Amino acid sequence: MKVGDRWFRAVWWEQTGVGYIDQRLLPHRFELSVASSTAEVASAIKNMAIRGAPTIGVMAAYGLALASRNHEDFEATYGILNSTRPTAVNLKFGLDAVAPYYSEPHTALEAARAHDDAEVAAAEKIGEHGSALISRGATVSTHCNAGWLAAQDWGTALSPVYKSVESGNNVTVIVDETRPRLQGSRLTAWELAQYGIPHRVIADGATASLLLRGEIDIVITGADRIAANGDAANKIGTYPLALAAREAGVPFYIAAPTSTIDLTVASGDAIPIEERDDDEVLYVEGLTAEGELARVRVAPQESEAVNPAFDVTPAALITGLITDAGIVEASVDGVSSALRN
Repeated sequence: MKVGDRWFRAVWWEQTGVGYIDQRLLPHRFELSVASSTAEVASAIKNMAIRGAPTIGVMAAYGLALASRNHEDFEATYGILNSTRPTAVNLKFGLDAVAPYYSEPHTALEAARAHDDAEVAAAEKIGEHGSALISRGATVSTHCNAGWLAAQDWGTALSPVYKSVESGNNVTVIVDETRPRLQGSRLTAWELAQYGIPHRVIADGATASLLLRGEIDIVITGADRIAANGDAANKIGTYPLALAAREAGVPFYIAAPTSTIDLTVASGDAIPIEERDDDEVLYVEGLTAEGELARVRVAPQESEAVNPAFDVTPAALITGLITDAGIVEASVDGVSSALRN
């Protein structure tokens, strides 16, 4: 996607390592960085300098290619990268795309690039299929960030929005802030502003009310892992959004590439849920009046927190899965058909 007068992917290959946009600094600073070692790639993933399931997978693929070039031990490198984020199955998918070619650095890099391009193509297909669901003048609600920062070049949940706008549709997006890391207000809003798409940032708890008042026409979110039965894990807060959409009679879709489907887990109960540091809940970061990034505590010093990074939305609450293979039911048959196409 275009930022200013240049085109970027969220992650790319450079001769000195793996290049990436540091998402932790957005929307206030746009900075590029390079991870030049396995440790730096792992840190960028674990500390959420890059995030979004498909982008994580691309970063991991390039990280493994980098380790191959540096002649690092395969088992150790694979294990380090695979352990960085437990919920997003695309991480392992990216690693496995490169693993068979690890002994040949040039071929390993070619495999990583092929994986990158395949994820871009899949994200664009999601947009092509999903844009048909967005009526003219519709208001779309989403959660977290599932745009081009999260899925190379197009996104998942935002890809149908981008494609719909490209076709001339005047779409408005409701962006919930997405506590605790505020990926909605920080990243999704930034993306939409870059693209010139009308949007409004709201508190997480406001979405249900807007749904019941008829101010939202469709809800589309991404996913970090989809189980064999169609249950979907996504950023914490997705499940209550699906409940509210069902109560309001508003369609709720999950958008994700087929690389997010994990047939090794029968249902959402078996999806590992990442628990992150308490500080993400107890502190907030932002820009001061002086233009400096600052971190402040909002809870009492004595308070502790619970910080599950994801929740699971049961398939029964999902109107459909928007995949690169088409729109399918959130069911065993639907998931199977997506993988066959």
